[in-house]
Amino acid sequence: QLDATQRDYLINQQIDALKRELSNGGGEEDDGDKILQRLETEGRNFPEAVKERVRQEVRKLNSMPPVSSEASVIRGYIDTLFDVPWDRRTEVSNDLEKAKEQLDSDHWGLEKVKERILEYLAVHRRVPDSKAPILCFVGAPGVGKTSLGRSIALATNREYVRMALGGLHDEAEIRGHRRTYVGAMPGRIVKNLMKCKTLNPLFLFDEIDKIAADHRGDPAAALLEVLDPEQNKAFEDNYLELPLDLSKVLFMATSNSYDIPPALLDRMEVISLSGYTEDEKVHIAERHLIPKQMKETGLTRKDVAIDEEVIRDVIRYWTSEAGVRKLRQQINKLLRKVVLQIERKKATCEKENRRYRRTIKRIKANELPDYLGPKQNLITMHALEPRVGVVNGLAWTSTGGDLLRIETVAYSGKGNILRTGSLGDVMKESIDAARSVVRARARMLGLTEDDFTKKDIHLHAPDGATPKDGPSAGAAITTALVSVLTNIPIRSDVAMTGEINLRGKVTEIGGLKEKILAAQRAGIKKVLIPHDNIKDLVEVPKGAREALDIVSVSTIEEVLAHALVEMPKPKTKTEEKAA
Repeated sequence: QLDATQRDYLINQQIDALKRELSNGGGEEDDGDKILQRLETEGRNFPEAVKERVRQEVRKLNSMPPVSSEASVIRGYIDTLFDVPWDRRTEVSNDLEKAKEQLDSDHWGLEKVKERILEYLAVHRRVPDSKAPILCFVGAPGVGKTSLGRSIALATNREYVRMALGGLHDEAEIRGHRRTYVGAMPGRIVKNLMKCKTLNPLFLFDEIDKIAADHRGDPAAALLEVLDPEQNKAFEDNYLELPLDLSKVLFMATSNSYDIPPALLDRMEVISLSGYTEDEKVHIAERHLIPKQMKETGLTRKDVAIDEEVIRDVIRYWTSEAGVRKLRQQINKLLRKVVLQIERKKATCEKENRRYRRTIKRIKANELPDYLGPKQNLITMHALEPRVGVVNGLAWTSTGGDLLRIETVAYSGKGNILRTGSLGDVMKESIDAARSVVRARARMLGLTEDDFTKKDIHLHAPDGATPKDGPSAGAAITTALVSVLTNIPIRSDVAMTGEINLRGKVTEIGGLKEKILAAQRAGIKKVLIPHDNIKDLVEVPKGAREALDIVSVSTIEEVLAHALVEMPKPKTKTEEKAA
C-alpha cells in the first residue's frame, strides 16, 4: 500500500517521462541544445562571463523537468541575456560641421551647450576611446532642455533613450529585481538598452530633481554608480548579476533646480540654461514656433501673416516665462481663432452659393486683445520723476528678471522699521544691515541721532502677494534709507543691484544677465552693478550692453553719487552742537 504523497510523486514522474519521450520522439532538440547553438551563432562576441553564465543556466535547465516553474524562470533569464546588446554599438558621428548645423537648426541660442557638445565630439574624434561626459542641464521649464537631448542624439548619430524620473521612488526601477522574486525583471536602464539594441545610446534622465525616496529605497543613491565614469564600467543589475559596461553611454540629465543630492550633483557637469532674451524668443517664434503651429492648425503663409511687432507684444503682455512653452500656447490660440474665422466665412459662402476668396489675414497688434483676451501682465516701467525714498532695484525670478521698486517713508516715532511686501528672512536681514551702514555714516550724510531715534521708517516692496528674498537688494535698500532720511530724491532712470556688507562694500550677486535685460525692458538708462560682477557681462547680449550705461561700483558712496540727485552735505561740528 502506498500513501497519497508517494502515489502523486510516481504519477508526476511518469507524466514527465512521457512528455520527454514525446518531445524526443518528434525529432525536436532539447531546449538546452537549442540555447547552446544560439550561443555559438548570436553570442560568439559576448564577454566570456556572459557565455559561461549561459552554459551554467543550460546545465541547470537540463537537470530539471521542462514543465517546472523554475525552468520557465531560467528560460526567461537566458532570453534576457541574449537581448542585452553586449557587443552592439552604433558608430558615433564626429562630423563637427554637420553636428553644428543640426544643433543650430533645432535650437536658437544656448551657445554654451552647443559648444560643450562640439568639444566632446572633437575630443572623441582625437581619442575614440574617451569617456562620454555626464551633462546636467539646469533651467526653468520651457527653455528646451528635453528637446536638446533628441537634437544632440541626431547630431552625434546615437540612438535616443528618454527615461522620465518624475515621481520615481523604487530603487528596483534602476537596478532591477533579484531573480528570487516572482515576476522579477531587469531595471529600466537595462530594459532601455535592450529596446534600443545598442550599448552607446544617448540616455536622457528627465527631471532628475523630482526623484522621491521611500521604504523601497532611494533611486538617487542607485544612480550614483550609473553616473560615475569610474564605476559604470561594470554596472551590475540585480537581475542580470553580470557586469555591464555603461562607460560608452552618453548620459544626460535635466532639472529645474539645483535641489539634487550633493553626491549625485558632484558626478555631473552642470550647464545652466538661464532662459531666452526677448530677441531670442522672437527668432524662435519666427523660425520654429509659428511654422510648426501653422502646420498643426492647417494654415499656410497664404492664410495668415504675423509681424515681428505682434510677436513682441505677445511675449511682453501675454507671457511671463524664461522659456517659450507659454509663447507656443498663445501662438496656437491665436492661429486657432484665425482658423475659426476662415471656416465661418467658408460656411457663409457655401450657404449663399458664393465663391470663397482666399485672402491673407494680417494680424495687427491692436487686435491681439480680441484674439488672446486682456493683457495678462504689464511690464514694470520706471517712474518719470525723481522721488524721495523710491529706488529701482533689480530682481531675478524663475521667469527671467524684473524691476523691483522699493519704497520708503519716514514719520515721527521711536526709531522702528516696519517691513512689508512678503519679504523673506534674508531680505529682512539686508534691511537691518543697510540701516547699520547708514547709521555708521550719519555724520558724513548730514544726519543726527534724532533721525534714527525719533523717526519710524516704513519700507515696502510693492506687489505684496509675491514673495521676495535674497541679499541682492542691499545697495538699493541703503540708497532708499539715505534718501528718505536726507530728503534727497533718487534718479528715476537709475536701477541697481548688489549686496551690502557692514563696511559699506557692494558685493557680488547672481542672475546679472536677467536683471540687466529687465532694466532694458523697463526703459532704464543707467544700471549700477557690483565691481565683482564685471566678469559676468560677457553673458549679457551685446544689444543690452550698448543700450544701457552699465557702471560698476564697489562702495555705497559710489552708489549714492550715481543714484541721488545730489550728494548729502556733512554736518559741521557747529551744526551738530546746534542740533
